[in-house]
Amino acid sequence: MTAWLFDLGNTRLKCAALVQGDAGAAVGEVFALPHAEHDLAQALAGVLPSGRIEVAHVASVADPALRVALLTALAPRCRRISLARTQPRLAGVRIAYAQPHKLGVDRFLALVAAHASSPAPVLVCGVGTALTLDLVEADGRHVGGRIAPSPTLMREALHARAAQLPEEGGAYEVFAQDTEDALASGCLGSAVALVEQTQREARARCGAEPVLLLHGGGAQALAPHLPSATLRPSLVLEGLALWAADDRGH
Repeated sequence: MTAWLFDLGNTRLKCAALVQGDAGAAVGEVFALPHAEHDLAQALAGVLPSGRIEVAHVASVADPALRVALLTALAPRCRRISLARTQPRLAGVRIAYAQPHKLGVDRFLALVAAHASSPAPVLVCGVGTALTLDLVEADGRHVGGRIAPSPTLMREALHARAAQLPEEGGAYEVFAQDTEDALASGCLGSAVALVEQTQREARARCGAEPVLLLHGGGAQALAPHLPSATLRPSLVLEGLALWAADDRGH
């Protein structure tokens, strides 16, 4: 069966084939496509196989119009489209939210993949439009999390309120000597400080050092400042693969 995974965020569409191997389902080569509503079908044409896809597993936190655009682009090429949704329990993970639908499906799937990959507590940090932090204990219990602006969003917000402050550029310096560097350092440093403070709280709660996993489009910029972190850029797709396995079983 030909199956594909689609992770639709606010700025990128990530997709990959769902590969069946001896160890179970795995994520194939990942394609990251910057998107706009009008060009999703064209972008996918250069990635998807020429034949018909049996099932497309979709996780979306994007604007509803963009989600509809993706589903419209996929409909002629797929026999079935399955939309992933946050569940109270999956693959050993039990989420903390009393109302599961309020936990973004990207955070949920990242937690599922993180727990499946480690016997220890895991602190999952997603860096996209927002910066998200979620702690899952070794037994799969989701303790809860935090949401803050990502460094990119901080820069955009500052530029929107004060146009003389550039929304891009600059290098990280603890004591910057020009505006671009000061902006880069302040916004990136704010995110690093939040992650480090959350790490300390997680360590105290779990009685052990949690594994720190970074994913999302902005994770690469954060990683050099968090030496204990491991980059897992396809964490949401990995969780979607586990969700797809559960979906097939029902």
